Amino acid sequence: MILQIPLNPLQEKYLRKSGLLQPDEKILEYGKAGDGNMNVVVRLKTENRSIILKQSRPYVNKYPTIPAPLGRIFIEDDYYQIINSHDFLSGFSPKIILRDNKSHLVAMDDLGIGADFIGIYSKKIDLSLNEIHTLVDYLFSLHQLEIHNFPDNTEMKKLNHEHIFFYPFMEFNGFDLDSIQPGLQAMSMKFKTDLKLKNAVKALGKRYLEKGKHLLHGDFYPGSWIRVDSGLKIIDPEFAFMGDGEFDLGVFIAHLKMAKTNPEIINTIKNQYASKSIIDQKLLNKYTGTEMLRRLIGLAQLPLSLTLEEKSEMAEEARNLILKP
Repeated sequence: MILQIPLNPLQEKYLRKSGLLQPDEKILEYGKAGDGNMNVVVRLKTENRSIILKQSRPYVNKYPTIPAPLGRIFIEDDYYQIINSHDFLSGFSPKIILRDNKSHLVAMDDLGIGADFIGIYSKKIDLSLNEIHTLVDYLFSLHQLEIHNFPDNTEMKKLNHEHIFFYPFMEFNGFDLDSIQPGLQAMSMKFKTDLKLKNAVKALGKRYLEKGKHLLHGDFYPGSWIRVDSGLKIIDPEFAFMGDGEFDLGVFIAHLKMAKTNPEIINTIKNQYASKSIIDQKLLNKYTGTEMLRRLIGLAQLPLSLTLEEKSEMAEEARNLILKP
């Protein structure tokens, strides 16, 4: 079954046969739920309840020319199954209702209408200090779980590896950065031609591909955090894997830096995490700098409210984090 909008008789038959809908349950709404960068996401609302349907395709939903493994949807299910058994973590994510291996589809609780935090870059949305502390507690609690059999998620790691550690540093990758901001292509060449930097990022990427000790969310940035009526929620863990806790924390810090968050708050984040767990500061800095660079000069662009000069300064800061951690 392929999720499509609007609802058609074939889809409705599937929903009732699968048990997601009762025979006489009336459908009130069936439409797009969020942008769905990686997957197709649909909200199904009836007279009794509301659920989210999520389906993977053999490509990235936002970029159909980029192939992506179909099994990623089940990584999300595996991740939720683990954290939903944890008293604290279970309050941040939906419960899985159905897993359809044949259709590469999962159905889950609807957390409610809300918005992600992409607006923090332009200051259209504020991330409160309390929410920041909660995000740190979430990461620490996640990284402390004792997990012995989580899937390697190799194909998704390879996809992410390509776009974090390799593609942004190609001199000629076919992506014109001037289409994002005039002058950005020329600015990026300083970093794309820096062999010392590229070798350091390559070495870090090799480490990223190795199996680590901690369960990670894998894409812990503002697009994966949403604010709904019941509070802060964490979604979209299809990149989850066993790795370095410093990776998740580094991505988190990198995005706060790009949102021009007060440096004192970023220091507070590090101290809060470090008060409960040992941090490899050099490794954290390298992951932070690499995430900043891939967002500044790679394909996965963000709606940053930064001038070209500010981006250049931020890229230089990222380079220093990697080479002089």
